[in-house]
Amino acid sequence: MRPFAAVALLLAVVLSPSLGPAAPYDRPKIKLPDPMGYVSDHARVLEDDWRARIRSVAQDLERKTGVEMIVVTVPTVKPFGSANDYAMAIYEKWGIGSTQQEHGILILVAVEERQAAMTLGRQMLPVITPAVMNQVGGEYLHPSISRGHFGEGLYRTVVALASRCQDIRVGALSKTHFKGVGFWITLFTSIGALSFLWWISRPDLRHPYGRIRKGEYWGTGQGGFGGNWGGFGGGTSGEGFR
Repeated sequence: MRPFAAVALLLAVVLSPSLGPAAPYDRPKIKLPDPMGYVSDHARVLEDDWRARIRSVAQDLERKTGVEMIVVTVPTVKPFGSANDYAMAIYEKWGIGSTQQEHGILILVAVEERQAAMTLGRQMLPVITPAVMNQVGGEYLHPSISRGHFGEGLYRTVVALASRCQDIRVGALSKTHFKGVGFWITLFTSIGALSFLWWISRPDLRHPYGRIRKGEYWGTGQGGFGGNWGGFGGGTSGEGFR
């Protein structure tokens, strides 16, 4: 079982206390609804104001952190066995969080069954832990959908989850890595350019005379004379003649 599937199952049980763990079954072959943006209100239970607020939170979250959070309402989970199973199917079908390196969150509400489920990408598990989901579901989502206040419940839920994700930066590690590499490339390039400019500004270093002073052009066998020049060269090396 995939990690986010296990977490989604736990949430479905918490939000629907009377519902036991679903027995293994073959996933129904039905056409799933199409995505409608950050908020896919297929059950048509969200007022325009609440829908706009939820969309704004999800949009700001992705812009600031890279995390993709999607809210979905459906009239019923049938023929699926639970909201959890429906949520898993939609998460995989829509590819939520796939381009964000599995930083995805799906919140699903089934109106007829009064069930809700959350499905998370693997990278979200250290941030949105089962304890966090239980708290958010128990305080905001489950009480609201039980009373039929879907807009308010979903809005408070996305705000609570988004606040937990504020420190996430999708792709920040790779960007930092390349930024560090770029720094060293720039540094070495600058050093090389300065060294080249210094070298061309010293014609004495390019002229054979400089090498003659070091004895490189002396092949006469006059070791004593060459030695004297070698000593002189050594003495002046500390003053910039290299």
